[in-house]
Amino acid sequence: MRSGQIIYPFEPWTVTESSFDTETNQRDETVFAVGNGYIGIRGNFEEGYDGPPGTSLHGTYLNGFYDSSPIAYPKARHYGHPRVHQTMLNVTDGKLVELYVDGEKFNLFSERIGEYSRRLDMRKGTVIRTQVWETATGKKLRIRIERFASFARKHLAAIRYEVTPLNFSGEILLASSVDGRVANQAGGGDPRAGSAFNGQVLQTKEAYEHRTFGALLQSTSMTNFALLCGVEHALSHAYELETAAGDQWIEKRFRVQAEENGTVVLDKFIAYYTSRDNPEEKLLQLATDELEAALTAGYAELAAAQQAFLDEYWKSADILVQGDAELQQALRFNAYHLLQSVGRDGRTNIGAKGITGEGYDGHYFWDTETYMLPYFLYVQPDIAKQLLKFRHYILPKARERAREMGEVGALYAWRTIGGEETSAYPSASTAQIHINADICYALKKYVEATGDKPFLYEEGAEILFETSRYFAGAGAWIEGRGFCFTGVTGPDEYTTVVDNNAYTNLMIKDQLEYAAQVAAALREERPERWAELVAAMGISEEEVARWSEAAAGIYIHRQNGLIGQDDSFLNKPVWDFTATPEENYPLMMHYHSLRINRHQVLKQADLVMAMYTQSPRFATWEKQRNYNYYEPLTTHDSSLSTCIHGIVGAELGYMDKAYGFFQQTARVDLDDYHLNVKDGIHTASMAGSRLMIVDGFAGMRQVDGELQFAPDIPAQWTSYAFNLRFAGSMLSVQVTKDHTIYRLVEGEPLTIRHLGNRVEIEGEVTLPNRALEAVIFDLDGVLTDTAEFHYEAWLELANELGIPFDKAYNENLKGVDRRTSLELLLQRSDRRYSEAEKERFMQRKNERYRELIRRIRPEHLLPGIGELLEGLKARGIRMAVASASRNAPAILVSLGITGYFDEIVDAGMLERGKPDPEIFLRAAEALGVPPRNCLGIEDASSGVDAIRGANMVAIGIGDPGTLGNAHRVFPSTGMLNLALLSDTYRSAAN
Repeated sequence: MRSGQIIYPFEPWTVTESSFDTETNQRDETVFAVGNGYIGIRGNFEEGYDGPPGTSLHGTYLNGFYDSSPIAYPKARHYGHPRVHQTMLNVTDGKLVELYVDGEKFNLFSERIGEYSRRLDMRKGTVIRTQVWETATGKKLRIRIERFASFARKHLAAIRYEVTPLNFSGEILLASSVDGRVANQAGGGDPRAGSAFNGQVLQTKEAYEHRTFGALLQSTSMTNFALLCGVEHALSHAYELETAAGDQWIEKRFRVQAEENGTVVLDKFIAYYTSRDNPEEKLLQLATDELEAALTAGYAELAAAQQAFLDEYWKSADILVQGDAELQQALRFNAYHLLQSVGRDGRTNIGAKGITGEGYDGHYFWDTETYMLPYFLYVQPDIAKQLLKFRHYILPKARERAREMGEVGALYAWRTIGGEETSAYPSASTAQIHINADICYALKKYVEATGDKPFLYEEGAEILFETSRYFAGAGAWIEGRGFCFTGVTGPDEYTTVVDNNAYTNLMIKDQLEYAAQVAAALREERPERWAELVAAMGISEEEVARWSEAAAGIYIHRQNGLIGQDDSFLNKPVWDFTATPEENYPLMMHYHSLRINRHQVLKQADLVMAMYTQSPRFATWEKQRNYNYYEPLTTHDSSLSTCIHGIVGAELGYMDKAYGFFQQTARVDLDDYHLNVKDGIHTASMAGSRLMIVDGFAGMRQVDGELQFAPDIPAQWTSYAFNLRFAGSMLSVQVTKDHTIYRLVEGEPLTIRHLGNRVEIEGEVTLPNRALEAVIFDLDGVLTDTAEFHYEAWLELANELGIPFDKAYNENLKGVDRRTSLELLLQRSDRRYSEAEKERFMQRKNERYRELIRRIRPEHLLPGIGELLEGLKARGIRMAVASASRNAPAILVSLGITGYFDEIVDAGMLERGKPDPEIFLRAAEALGVPPRNCLGIEDASSGVDAIRGANMVAIGIGDPGTLGNAHRVFPSTGMLNLALLSDTYRSAAN
């Protein structure tokens, strides 16, 4: 995916361009956009743009401000299909400032432009552009323009325009305007770019001007929202003022006598207010008051407040990476743009493209609750709360949508601005009912992380219960399966309208369990609130009991040792990736959706996403097996995908692969990997870059309100560090090659888990990232030698069946389970046997084997094993047996060593035998030890492969020629001792 092209130089706190290029201008307009979560101003030039058509998207946006247009269906609208589309509007342009000298206008298309630079400063929160302009008459001027949208004042943006004559004194003219002649971009062929209105939407109702003040009142066509944009000015020099106006614009012209090498400063303040937040009749006064306050404070004070706001933000948002300058810059760029894009008022959300462009029409998606809200939860928890308050704000619309779908409760819109469903393609929108569960997943995480039960019991409970009611009604009990959800679409939009999407079902299971828990807690802790909800919503004890019953019965499809992404996915042919040209990605742009849908191919993480959001519900071996199956089928055509595959890959120990995904995630915008940054940033991917470090490399999970860490570090880095907010405290986490340092920055002590071990953080605690905590033994050939008994039992069966069998062929049976061993034996037969016959053969062989192993006594321990077990026990190292033999417990009893082992995992527990790593991963999980802190000992190549596949250190006993995959091979167990195991572990770990 990575192009390898570096667009902007690597700088720790800034992004700079040193030349202007029309071909890349639209992308740069996105990168150098300024915003504050409400106002978003693309990086358009104050003087306007005179370049070729199609090379600029002139845009200013207000989060949540939109107009609607009827959706045109080819036939009559089907029942329940949305009536109207919603599009975030390009609104009144208040940033225009033109400079004239001797009647000549400054613009970047002059041939006499020098020393050009534009810089985004992420500590100050400003974009600064500088250049030197020489007029046709030889006059030179240095022009410096700084702008920001105020984080401290939602409705305010500011521009400082500085002009310094370098070789003359004389008159300059600064013409500042507010212009209502705006329109959205024309539609294109890319469905991600959004569908636009044709022509201007905002209609001017009133114009106001007085001295240096000017304002336009405009309104939308269908939604009837009113918008007022007002501007005010302050100049450093005396001026002559002129006013010009048209039907939809007002211009203030300031004539100033400038001195050579003296700087003329024009400060312009811009205010936006709409009737979505305030009555229309109050908009003018609100804007006037805002601008008067800005004039009183002055630009410098407002800029200082901007930096102070960011100083506080960076305390928890910044991530320090040692060893990768390009990613350090990208992490800060992503964190900064997320802050610029997120609504913080409980009435707005965060769009897939933020407020930097018109991609996806400015719509809000499930991305908020699964990517951006988890980002803000540990950085600025109050922002996470405001995003949840937005969902409560539009809950009435979700109730209406459920009724339209013929269901009870509430169904949140798949894509929306105002709360209504706006997608005309239900297969990839309304069918994604998991959005309800995504919202409640975020609610649960928020409450656990903050302890904000008042919000849970008020707004949160209403969201949780209404959406749970929808799921209880939309699901169905199907005999032989359980509680099912048919005709749904999961996160992967290349497989639409399927039955029992695993992600959807698991998220619903989690929600219904949580809803029942919250209902019980409400009855006990807030009975008066519970009574209110019962009265208002008609909830009953029986209904809550049905939620619990449904949760327990949720169906998950399993087939051939895999979890099915849905009921049919594993039965489809695999997409022919080798025959798909690179230029044909994304597939949705080059192949019909039905062709894609008929194959095993994924646009983005789906089941892998469930393994992240519902991590405790999966065993490690399940995650590994399914990750290895689904990851090669995923095109990552969605920017939401790579970070999730990176997080789960890091958890499984695939650090090189995870790091590659991290690179694609972190710089998707700065390096424009998808070639669509011109349409706006990728907010989910931006949030994913932090999630990849915190949840991926540092292995953080929030489980039942407790933070758990399993830190690791990419080979390319020497260290990384981040802060996070949790339970009212701030925790600093620094990960090096060998250790993790936890430090309480502020607040009360925190109890966390580090690699499974509970630790209380009061001051500073340093803990190792890797340590030998467990040794997992194979049985045959490691603890004792029962191979001869197996051979005798198989030989007797082979002789009965007339199948040639000798010790050489018996080597193939070592380390594998009974079923596989029998199949290998029967391969040499001329006839086919029924399943019943095979069952009899296995039983007969096992009975004979059990007779033979009755001879085993403690003296049959292999050399050195007794001493090794004693040494490990004395050091407190946990031990387990992972054997393909179902007779392992009986053999350990005969050997007299059962007491040394904490766990025994045999073939009877397994879905797949060695060389699949399942048996060793099960053993580690049973021991409660991370696989990376385990060492396995095997005498068969299949066993060694299973250990390595489990991301453990492997010691082989036997011939190095056949056990070459082991980290170290010893010819005999007699050579083993604790010191050698520890040395092997340290060498392999490093």
